[in-house]
Amino acid sequence: MKFQRRKFLRLATIAIAMPAISRIAIAETYPARAVRIVVPFPPGGVGDIIARLIGQSLQDRLGQSVIIENRPGAGGNVGTEAVIKSPADGYQLIWIGTNNAINATLYEKLNFNFIRDVAPVAGVVRGPLVMAINPSVPAKTVPEFIAYAKANPGKINMVSSGNGTGPHLAGEMFKMMTGVQMVHVPYRGEAPALTDLVGGQAQVMFANLPSSIEHIRGGRLRALAVTTATRSPALPDVPVVADFVKGYEASTWLGVGAPKATPSEVIAKLNREINLCLKEPKLVARLAELGTAPMPLSPQAFAAFIAADTDKWAKAVKFSGAKVD
Repeated sequence: MKFQRRKFLRLATIAIAMPAISRIAIAETYPARAVRIVVPFPPGGVGDIIARLIGQSLQDRLGQSVIIENRPGAGGNVGTEAVIKSPADGYQLIWIGTNNAINATLYEKLNFNFIRDVAPVAGVVRGPLVMAINPSVPAKTVPEFIAYAKANPGKINMVSSGNGTGPHLAGEMFKMMTGVQMVHVPYRGEAPALTDLVGGQAQVMFANLPSSIEHIRGGRLRALAVTTATRSPALPDVPVVADFVKGYEASTWLGVGAPKATPSEVIAKLNREINLCLKEPKLVARLAELGTAPMPLSPQAFAAFIAADTDKWAKAVKFSGAKVD
């Protein structure tokens, strides 16, 4: 009887330990084949370029191919949903970013819940928008711009790359926190919006830094401030909006996510390798050229960051009244 009891206990202990052993084994052998990162945007943009830079570096570290697959549509929702519904084995990852945090409120009918259904793997980069004005606007600082806008309510056109985009909602957040009135004029993309801003048909834009910096350096636009909490190395003499509007922060970010049930050991391995990629001097230098900086975070810290960012953008979306079905 005692022998049978000892045998039972030994078998029970082995049974309990097996899931942990199998998870460790998965992490040790992962990846055994190519890893795919779905980028939910068309090729050629800054986000796509950064995904390919990270993909190449990660491929070198993992010893397996890392394939970048562009799957655009519905502001990034098409690619995100496709990965969420894929097997949770670490071989299908999603390139996530500010758009996901915005879309959680902007879209009333989504087939997924970003916070619930995506497992944060690793932060990759964070970058500023820049509050840029046409030089014809008689303001050299953010306080001067606020005073000018309040003296001319409804007469300032604020252009953006589209309704519900980061540049649009950064401007809405500015309006919400300062009380100024600006007329939002959405464009189909950032290039035509910048063209009209440079041409004087509009007065202000919260623009992506990589696309606007040459206009700023050439004097065709005036940079009043960047939207991150700290100054940008690309524009070291330009202050931050929060210097004048307490609590304002509207940075853009990119990172990697996975289906929610992906084994934690696999996520931990990917997180470790991506964070090591972000220490490579050549990669860091290239990211700086693109107006971004590494954002290495643990999966837990990245999850907390995403939750806070989603809540922040929800306030801006609700204030603006923007909706997309």
